[in-house]
Amino acid sequence: MTGVAIAGSLILPSAIVAKGRKGNGAKKDEAEVTPPEDLMREHGVLDRLLLVYEAALRKLASNEDFDPAIITNAAGIVRDFIENYHEKSEEEAVFPRFKKAGKMVSLVDTLLMQHQAGRRVTQTILQAAPGSRKDGDDRKRLVASIQSFITMYRPHAAREDTDLFPLLRDLVSAHEYDAMAEDFENKEHRLFGDDGFEMMTKRVAGLEQQMEIHDLAQFTPRQ
Repeated sequence: MTGVAIAGSLILPSAIVAKGRKGNGAKKDEAEVTPPEDLMREHGVLDRLLLVYEAALRKLASNEDFDPAIITNAAGIVRDFIENYHEKSEEEAVFPRFKKAGKMVSLVDTLLMQHQAGRRVTQTILQAAPGSRKDGDDRKRLVASIQSFITMYRPHAAREDTDLFPLLRDLVSAHEYDAMAEDFENKEHRLFGDDGFEMMTKRVAGLEQQMEIHDLAQFTPRQ
């Protein structure tokens, strides 16, 4: 699956535990993550990546030197976890159900178009980041691409979290709803291992530390 106050950006420790329960051999009847909850927590990963992007923009604007590999790594997670996994899940399991039901078709069409645009922008970020350490065309392309990515994905994810995902339960049977959750879980494990979500949050946390935005207290107003 941007400027981004995403409704799913709050990742609760209890939810993270729930995410890995099946992979850790927990009982079937324990509380499991629902499809909307799963997708919204993945938006939390996206939100944190956008914060990394924003920190990079601040450093670039002030000509502060930093390793552009941080941006490359962030864009790699966007590509692999958000675009090739999270968004594919939406495109294969969520969007078709809304279209079949004739619900929010215009919104779904826009979201799909933005997925496609986002992938193009991510590719540009990956291409421009290595040469962005010095002022020049690569840096200009990188800054413009990151800005456009953030500008699109903050409202994109917020609309999905508040308008689309809450209605998903009404479009499917209880059995189909449970099957979606199982499919999401299995796909994640197949692509990223049993602790895929936790692994991705740790990778993002590492990027936050490199960009010096890992200490949450630094964002607290002092007045």
